[in-house]
Amino acid sequence: METLPLQECRVHKNSAIIHRTHTLLHSIFVLSMFYYRLIINLNTIPLSFFPYWLLIFTSELILSFLWLLNSADIWAPVSRSVFPERLPPEDELPAIDVFVSTADPKTEPPLGVMNTILSVLALNYPIEKLSVYLSDDGGSNLTFYAINETWKFAEFWVPFCRKFEIKRTCPEAYFQGVDEINSSKEFLQERENIQKEYLDFKERLKKAQENEETEDTIFHFGPNRDTVIEIIGQRGKNSRKVKLPLLVYVSREKNPAHPHHFKAGALNVLLRVSGIISNSPYILILDCDMHSNDPSSARQAMCFHLDPKISPSLAFVQFPQRFHNVSKNDIYDSALRAIFVVKWPGMDGLIGPILSGTCFYMKRKALYGAGIHKDMDISELKKCFGSSNEFLNTLTSTNHKQNGSGIKEFADNKIQEAKILASCTYEMDSQWGNQIGFLYHSVTEDYFTSFILHCKGWRSVFYNPTRPAFLGSATTNLNDTLVQGTRWSSGLTEVLFSRFCPLIYGLISRMPLLECMCYAYLASQPLYCLPAWFLAIIPQLCLLNGIPIYPKVSSPWFMVYLLLFLSTLGKYLWDVVHTGGTMRTWWNEWRVWMIKSITAYFYGSLDAILKLFGFRKASFLPTNKVVDNEQLKRYQMGIYDFQASKMLIVPLVTLVTLNMVSFVLGSAKVIFEGRLSDLFGQVFISFFILVVNYPIIEGMIFRKDKGSVPLSVTLLSIFFCILLLFLGSIFVM
Repeated sequence: METLPLQECRVHKNSAIIHRTHTLLHSIFVLSMFYYRLIINLNTIPLSFFPYWLLIFTSELILSFLWLLNSADIWAPVSRSVFPERLPPEDELPAIDVFVSTADPKTEPPLGVMNTILSVLALNYPIEKLSVYLSDDGGSNLTFYAINETWKFAEFWVPFCRKFEIKRTCPEAYFQGVDEINSSKEFLQERENIQKEYLDFKERLKKAQENEETEDTIFHFGPNRDTVIEIIGQRGKNSRKVKLPLLVYVSREKNPAHPHHFKAGALNVLLRVSGIISNSPYILILDCDMHSNDPSSARQAMCFHLDPKISPSLAFVQFPQRFHNVSKNDIYDSALRAIFVVKWPGMDGLIGPILSGTCFYMKRKALYGAGIHKDMDISELKKCFGSSNEFLNTLTSTNHKQNGSGIKEFADNKIQEAKILASCTYEMDSQWGNQIGFLYHSVTEDYFTSFILHCKGWRSVFYNPTRPAFLGSATTNLNDTLVQGTRWSSGLTEVLFSRFCPLIYGLISRMPLLECMCYAYLASQPLYCLPAWFLAIIPQLCLLNGIPIYPKVSSPWFMVYLLLFLSTLGKYLWDVVHTGGTMRTWWNEWRVWMIKSITAYFYGSLDAILKLFGFRKASFLPTNKVVDNEQLKRYQMGIYDFQASKMLIVPLVTLVTLNMVSFVLGSAKVIFEGRLSDLFGQVFISFFILVVNYPIIEGMIFRKDKGSVPLSVTLLSIFFCILLLFLGSIFVM
């Protein structure tokens, strides 16, 4: 008798037809534009204007190339459903390790980190098959104190969640909500008791953070520090004897003389340490601010990993990143709607979405490589995985170590071996970070690791349940949004300009063309900075100097540019509305794209190029998780906050100022000279830029609050604007 499927996949045929039809029509417009530029326009421009023509044509070429790559990700979009009730009995379910990473208690407050830990300790999964590991890359005594206090509170919290089937297993989120309260006296009494325990827990962490020291001080911050590994709750401090999942604290060795490879290095340490402690075949990776919002996510993921039709080649199941603090307007596009609502479902219809850094269930075997077997020579294994015999023995073992009474004895016997695995020299002369584990080639380790996995023939799936499986904290101010975007852009550009360029390495590895295009688009996305800068400067300078760079309104070729413009905006609007967005969402995302293209994409590309030529060392700046109440209030009200680095704000204000000058003086000039038909395209570009970026104008001129554009930034931007106008007039002459 054939067993019922654990999951189903549905292709969205109507969306695919609409997208393919639009791609065909838009391609005709693009080819017509190139015909105009290269055949008609090039033969009519004076030689002195050729540099301007070349920059505009380069912009159009880059935009067309990126559009073509971007058209691949929704060629065959799909959605999936799961049937957890059809899973095998609990004693047959595979074990799961959970990895949570934190780097700095100043930017990632311990209370938020510990709420994430508590939420996954309460996952609806067999306790003896669940192990949770915290990587503290900051080596903070505060974090170590906090996780020990978390264990004490977990003795109350986890049984409460399991007994009453609580879905919102993050205590901070649970006690702020009212949707999971029933009227039984037993429940109300226990809830009241738990809430008191939680308030006491919060108070202890608050006092510890204020004092910056605790009675349980183990070690301190510093560039040089030894490995600290401890199985929490095994030091005789527990009084309730409640059965909980295994909880392990790991702070790896740090030494400035050895590279630590940021988040990827921390995850690889957890991969090795967990290998000799629990060795679960599946791993859930979470950022420290991304708490579980549905305890059934593990069972949902297992519906894919245990499906015999897809399991052998399935590397990971990616859940979307969802955020609890995204406002209705979402002026910074913090929800990353285009990625998790459009791109990832589209890639799922190919060979799978890209790793998103968090919220995914990974098969351990995929990170080790599929070619490991019991008869492999030990010397060959050591070349790849390092010299630890204890760890090498786990590579061919399928036995998960149960979280029972033997854990304490195991820890006492093997803790020194685990410390060796977490040392900064263990990976020397091995393939960790090159072929094994999370890969080190880029600071966007998630993108690069999933790219190599897909090149090796692994697949992935994207599952977007109705109830968000995980909820995190989105960036709620412009500075953090752009800093985060700069880091991502730097990592993506590193891959683009390396031997792993997706359009070359992917095709050589026989990755499907459309999947290669999806990876190539993300890697090439920072290149938007070039057309963004060119189109914000060149048409404006040409307008002020009376140089036409677009067809006359009366010319039939003007219709080509008009159709391209309307096609681009219209298709994007359809994508937004079709996936539940609004006109305001569409407008905000256009603005954020412009802002990021001028700043984050530009600085990220520059950073990657400097690292490529050896002028900069690799760096990783974690996203700030500390909430500024004033900035949060402005974000929720839909008001932009320009309290950001001058390096990020000055270019934006400079280009907006230039377009203001261009629009006012240029419009007057063309009307006075009767050349509106000749120069209408350039007038419209300035107008469109100003309309989209009106919040910047408002911040410069009309607002006087703390979040407005500082006067010093405005004055500096005016100076740079005058400089651009002066240089532009010289080049024209």
